[in-house]
Amino acid sequence: MTIPESDAARDALAALRAEVAKAVVGQDPIVTGLVIALLCRGHVLLEGVPGVAKTLLVRTLSATLALDFKRVQFTPDLMPGDVTGSLVYDARTAEFEFREGPVFTNLLLADEVNRTPPKTQAALLEAMEERQVSVEGQARALPDPFIVVATQNPVEYEGTYQLPEAQLDRFQLKLTVPLPPREQEIAVLERHALGFDPRDLSEIKPVASAADLEAGRRAVAQVHVGAEVLGYIVDVARATRQSPSLQLGVSPRGATALLAAARAWAWLSGRSYVTPDDVKALARPALRHRVGLRPEAELEGATPDGILEGILAAVPVPR
Repeated sequence: MTIPESDAARDALAALRAEVAKAVVGQDPIVTGLVIALLCRGHVLLEGVPGVAKTLLVRTLSATLALDFKRVQFTPDLMPGDVTGSLVYDARTAEFEFREGPVFTNLLLADEVNRTPPKTQAALLEAMEERQVSVEGQARALPDPFIVVATQNPVEYEGTYQLPEAQLDRFQLKLTVPLPPREQEIAVLERHALGFDPRDLSEIKPVASAADLEAGRRAVAQVHVGAEVLGYIVDVARATRQSPSLQLGVSPRGATALLAAARAWAWLSGRSYVTPDDVKALARPALRHRVGLRPEAELEGATPDGILEGILAAVPVPR
């Protein structure tokens, strides 16, 4: 791949972040995380209290991309077939035909995914991992690219179902959407006072295409990762399995997710190689949902981010 093509893709993705900022105040780290996932064909779980613009953020991102986008509001009565599609009897032909569900798209927003029971949550498992849907024994491939961005409210809120570990592990990144600081919240109110309508995104223009993403992915695949950095990623993952505060550590799939995210971040930063700092920067988003706290550690107020922070401080960094 030529260097100009790589630079053009990087510029397009940088413009994507600037375009999102027209509708969403702040949240730059979240937007960067979503761009990294797009480059890695990874799925993202956004967690935050209601009202911090999780849905608006994903809708705005879809408007900046020339990709097919669909949104599903996950509710307690949603059935698996409502997501994946199902066979429907056609009286005119006296045959069953498959009617595609909203999962047949490029960018799927699974809004409030933890408000639907595990049976329906599981409908996304095959789609997220194999990028296909099996109905009546026949596998149907999903479009390329296919990325799920799911939002969820914290599990302590009523009416939610905690996602199973098998599904959490399929998300490349878990991004925590914080409440905005005072200055940014004032900026949000100023925009609304001037007439901003979050339902009207007509001013957001597509600035990146599937071709840009593909060019970016080819460039990311050429980012060099030294043996010492690979060893560092493995040491961090193994340290989670030996932590006395964790009953579930990071699997090899988690380590590969961290590697992919670090390579994408290095390329976005304009480098052709991965440093230990890239690994540290992406460790929490890539691993926080893959570790399980022991009950006694939870009672003592420990958090996944806090445990990972301690592990990153303890594991020797290669020089």
